[in-house]
Amino acid sequence: MSLVDVHNEWDPLEEVIVGTAVDALVPKADRSMMVIEFSDYDSPDDVPVGPYDQRVLEETENDLETFATELRKAGVTVRRPMPRDHSVMAGTPDWQTDSFCDYCPRDGFLAIGDTIIETPMPLRSRFFEYLAYKDLFLEYFRSGARWISAPKPRLNDAMYRPEAPAGQRLENLEPCFDAANVIRIGTDLLYLVSDSGNELGAQWLQSAVGDRYTVTPVRDVYAYTHIDTTFVPLRPGLVMVNSSRVTKENMPEPLRGWDHIYAPAPVDTGYVGPRANGSLWVGMNMLSISPDLVAVDKRQVGLIRELERHRIDVIPVQLTHSRALGGGFHCVTLDVRRRGTLETYR
Repeated sequence: MSLVDVHNEWDPLEEVIVGTAVDALVPKADRSMMVIEFSDYDSPDDVPVGPYDQRVLEETENDLETFATELRKAGVTVRRPMPRDHSVMAGTPDWQTDSFCDYCPRDGFLAIGDTIIETPMPLRSRFFEYLAYKDLFLEYFRSGARWISAPKPRLNDAMYRPEAPAGQRLENLEPCFDAANVIRIGTDLLYLVSDSGNELGAQWLQSAVGDRYTVTPVRDVYAYTHIDTTFVPLRPGLVMVNSSRVTKENMPEPLRGWDHIYAPAPVDTGYVGPRANGSLWVGMNMLSISPDLVAVDKRQVGLIRELERHRIDVIPVQLTHSRALGGGFHCVTLDVRRRGTLETYR
């Protein structure tokens, strides 16, 4: 039996990969970084590259292990990536870079049904991130899972326009997207068109998953990067949405008939270092354990009250440096098995 079997964001969770912050660094400020991570900087020379503060990494690793322990208590199998040396320079004939970190497995890998998909990420510094997960993916493959990779993008300079407005900085020259641009709602896959996912990426994903699924491009909602601080499907018919981005007019068609919880303004949890890598809205980034249980940052008291008002219980945990590292509980996980079947929820 395949160890990979997942159809949506909320069915009872059985197995998950939790990332790591060990030896994370801010990689070389190349053209791809200036589009996706540092668009607020005028010059690559101004970007604070290099290792993160060691205290931040140690505290984050402790937070991740506490989170993993809570998941195990809930009956979930937890897996972790292999360690890597992020300072090693690697590249292609077009570019060279060091690497980011393995904190957010959600960004590079997409589990749909019994398939693991390695997505064609736009950041050069994440080109080789699959190496941290390869042993796990081999194990899943041997268990009967499908394992495919999108065509590796060239990522040459023509792919990026750092000077363009948000949402227009990633060119449409080849399929290119982060897995975190996608959320699964049974046979519907919502795909955020943004600076971390272009139109050709949506087309490639549709070709990869076939006619059983419908990939719906989500446009003009959030221009910068990922979808999971904008829409959080909680159970069939109920979705939490970002109250600063989502309106009735730009609500994706598959969610229009659902009940909508407009997330309250998040608590500013602060950050260490010269800048935040994640917005305030990383506070609504949560992981569903089941349709009535989610893992949420315990500092987001208004959000927790709103969830409990809709009869959803909370595991209160914390990622102290979620804004500094740019990832909440959905970001730092990759759910590979949930107990449920493929359904249509329109």
